[in-house]
Amino acid sequence: MSKQSLSNVDGFEEAKQPAAPKPYVGADQSPAEFTIKAVLSGIVFGIVFGAANAYLGLQAGLTISTSIPVAVMTVAAFRAFSKMGAQSSILEANLAQTIGSASSSVASGVIFTLPALFLWGLSPALIQMTLLAMCGGLLGVLFMIPLRRFLIVREHANLPYPEGTACAEVLVASEVGGAKASNVFWGLGIGAAFKAIIGWFKVLPDTVTLAIPQIPKANIGLNMSAALFGVGYILGPRIGSIMVGGGLLSSLVIIPGIAIWGADQTDPLFPSESTLISAMTAGEIWKVYVKHIGAGAVATAGLLTLIRSIPTMIESFRIGIKQIKNRLGGKNEGDEPRTDRDLSLLVVFGIVAAIIALLAVVPFIFRTLPNFPARALAAVLVTIFAFFFVTVASRIVGLVGVTSNPTSGMTIASLLGTASIFLALGWTDTQGMAAALTIGCVVAIAASIAGDTSQDLKTGFLLGATPWKQQTGELIGVLTSAVFVCLTLILLNDAYGFGSQELAAPQATLMKVVIEGVLQNKLPWMLVLIGAGIALLCEVVRIPSLPFAVGVYLPVSTMVPVFLGGMLRWVLCRNEPDDAEDSKREKGVLLGSGLVGGEGLMGVGVAGVIFLQKAFEKKPTPTTQPVATSQPAVDSTLPFEIGTAWGTPGMLQLIALGVFGLLALAFVWRCRGSRAPA
Repeated sequence: MSKQSLSNVDGFEEAKQPAAPKPYVGADQSPAEFTIKAVLSGIVFGIVFGAANAYLGLQAGLTISTSIPVAVMTVAAFRAFSKMGAQSSILEANLAQTIGSASSSVASGVIFTLPALFLWGLSPALIQMTLLAMCGGLLGVLFMIPLRRFLIVREHANLPYPEGTACAEVLVASEVGGAKASNVFWGLGIGAAFKAIIGWFKVLPDTVTLAIPQIPKANIGLNMSAALFGVGYILGPRIGSIMVGGGLLSSLVIIPGIAIWGADQTDPLFPSESTLISAMTAGEIWKVYVKHIGAGAVATAGLLTLIRSIPTMIESFRIGIKQIKNRLGGKNEGDEPRTDRDLSLLVVFGIVAAIIALLAVVPFIFRTLPNFPARALAAVLVTIFAFFFVTVASRIVGLVGVTSNPTSGMTIASLLGTASIFLALGWTDTQGMAAALTIGCVVAIAASIAGDTSQDLKTGFLLGATPWKQQTGELIGVLTSAVFVCLTLILLNDAYGFGSQELAAPQATLMKVVIEGVLQNKLPWMLVLIGAGIALLCEVVRIPSLPFAVGVYLPVSTMVPVFLGGMLRWVLCRNEPDDAEDSKREKGVLLGSGLVGGEGLMGVGVAGVIFLQKAFEKKPTPTTQPVATSQPAVDSTLPFEIGTAWGTPGMLQLIALGVFGLLALAFVWRCRGSRAPA
């Protein structure tokens, strides 16, 4: 096996050449690849990062690609195994990251949609959520397989697939030498410790706030989140600045504007039914009014992203259909080299047919639909939307990456189409809304996992992996992570409640708003249209509308640590030579990924403790009928919880800022190497 870097492989660095690049492992070689060690490692890391990404997505409305951190941790684990005599190959590590990274895409689709069912008070069963996640994930992988030869092989010079290419570089560098895993593990430890201080021991406030004088009800804040700080470094200064700009518009302009306008109003303003604006706090104004403005901005920005992609969608769909026809009439797979063998199309479409039949026949998947014809219609809608958006997503992520995959826009488009059909059929009650949402859930997961599959197959293409083994690994990753992601969802809802300060579930709330707006006309359309106008104005002045809209939609305290993380990346990387800049960027991305994983896992762990406390606490016999709620309060005192009674509010906020500063210094130290930060 050649030990040269991928960047030196013929055709890799210069994407202009039509010939395919020479893979790191030749087609005539057959090193270990699909092994029990690789499969189990991928499953374990997938469960870990799937749970962490679910927590992050419910908190901040976004998730991150986990291919690279999973790859780095796999290499570290395999090195430990090698000391015990178990040798490993680069293709085993690639298969493990393929399996492990699937969980984050499953988590993205799940957290974008299913929390809305809890917000409606429907509390879906674990088996229903798991089957929805499995069906969506499997369809996403299977629909992408026939597109591999065109998108990954023929279009390799035009579609870089940034995460897939970067992951291949990381694996080759780890094969050649170098200890990259330490930053991931440092991040895991720091993120978990930070979350323990804030979320378990609760010795410091979870948000530092500062009221702005002379501006009514204006304030800015800092969410004490190591994960959001890491996300900011990953996204970079430009996106971080745009997101915090949206947050500042909400907190310093929109909220004070509403407060000033409502100061003399004597009647409540819809959607408030009883409380006057003058009696509301800034947080209440955000929840009642600004959230709908933000929802309009995010929905419009997502649809605009989708509209801009229409030419690519049509071309991708046309080429995809043509490629499938060519594959069906292609040569015998036994004549193909190892590096070009996909799963048989007979197997692919056989499984697809079985999934569609399952969706139509099994009552508790679309449990709110009354009969087989209704479920059959739902299965048809899933098939149409999933096939179309898988084709679209598989190509789009080749240009912009998984993190920028417009999954929310695709989901909104699916929901709008489904809800319009349901409206025509008269299915406008809560059961109809839930059915529309579950259809959107399957489509969202399919589009999300298709992007991840494309990136992984690009990595395998550069490394010389066997496609059918990677595709099987993706299917295994979906099947093994789905139940754990859904368990995490149930656990987090029981502990914190969706829509709470801890877990705002912004994307799922947005999907809920879209469905209610179409089927029940419950939206305050004036507020939604204001948000749409903000998104359109962003497009006019050439500001990326989606990140700005997300900033408007979420509290500014959530955006500030993202901004600070992005600015730290700018400070560290500016005026640096290319090699030094790439090194600091890579170290910071791995450290940031670790922070996300560590905080997410500790957050899930705290939720587990709260869940166990509730399960074992003695419940008194009620004297009145209990009132159901989808947003339980976190009232229980955790073991070893200290609380903030030991200090004054001002002192605690200053100490919290100091602790956040130490986090930033630790980040600088790890990115610069062993030297202390200057």
